Amino acid sequence: MINSVAKAVSILQAFSPNEPRLTLAEIARRLGMPKSTTHNLLATLLSFGFVEKVDVDHYALGTAVIALTQAARVNVELRDRVAPLVRELAEVCRESVYLTARDGDYCLYIYAVESSTRLMARTAVGDRGPLHCTSVGKAILSTLADQDVGEIVTRIGLPRFTPRTLTDLPALLSELAETRARGYAVDRQEHEQHTYCVGAPIFDARGCAIGACSISGADPEILGRRQAELAQRVRFMAQEAGRRMGFIPSRQALVLAPALAPRPVRG
Repeated sequence: MINSVAKAVSILQAFSPNEPRLTLAEIARRLGMPKSTTHNLLATLLSFGFVEKVDVDHYALGTAVIALTQAARVNVELRDRVAPLVRELAEVCRESVYLTARDGDYCLYIYAVESSTRLMARTAVGDRGPLHCTSVGKAILSTLADQDVGEIVTRIGLPRFTPRTLTDLPALLSELAETRARGYAVDRQEHEQHTYCVGAPIFDARGCAIGACSISGADPEILGRRQAELAQRVRFMAQEAGRRMGFIPSRQALVLAPALAPRPVRG
């Protein structure tokens, strides 16, 4: 491993949505590097546009990072093919619709059409989410053997996000068995309070779950009277997304297209 490259990458990873601006002193302290070394690396990153100076003291990620993400394989191969389906589903159901890709032991939010009623002001795109307490994550986990799920839990645990988060492996495995049987996952305020979701896995040409999509919102009826309709819609979108990735579902697994008439706007 080339040490200078590793240090430069560590600088880029130091920024986050919660802390988009950092001073030279903060970066050096967090990474345990001398200020002189940190300054030289920042100057190099600055010259290539990966970091920018936003005022006298603060640095932030530069626009060159955005150009790189557009060329990322997962965006070119999955996001760009499936984005029209996400937009169509969001238009019909009038809730937030998310597209994620599996990222090791997490899921990565790569595209979204978010409702104006979403509780969080910041978009989820770019976030790495947990698998055990999101509908997209549980949809992915439901395609794995229990042993594989257990190995993931051994590595990263089952952290609690809300009082409803499943933090017991047997309970999670039981939930995944139900998810497998019905063909979609649910999130009952397990990751964020007052957020309800239904999600389904997306398969590639090999039949492996490479990601998932979900419908999410603050309306409790997403997991009430609307659940059957929204579950059918998200499963159909996941199926069509899989087709675009080369997946051919068996006749028994086919999900029929839901009715095309959009749901009336809530007053």
